[in-house]
Amino acid sequence: MPFSDSPEAEVDRWLRVLRLHGRTGRVLQALGIGETPLRTATPPANRRHHGRSGDHVVDLVSSAAVDSALARDAEAVETADILAAVLKVYGRYFEDVLEAHGTIAEEVLERLGLTV
Repeated sequence: MPFSDSPEAEVDRWLRVLRLHGRTGRVLQALGIGETPLRTATPPANRRHHGRSGDHVVDLVSSAAVDSALARDAEAVETADILAAVLKVYGRYFEDVLEAHGTIAEEVLERLGLTV
């Protein structure tokens, strides 16, 4: 993602976009996900940097979102598929950001009617 210098910054940007659009945005806002986290996300002190494709992360998320839509037998990709894809691509990094905002991935996915 442009202007992001770490996976943590990237997932912050994904969440910022997702909370403003579509059914996922409505769910995230209903869960109280605001612009700023309630606490700082867990620092990556003992973590290796997440293996990802850097500049191609949008391609990875797009592909995973299409897979999610196909798994639902949907005719189109929706914001819930993008959230599931971000969770798949970033894993614990995205979970940490959700937790810093006061929720957990399972709760969001359940409200969206998704399983991962």
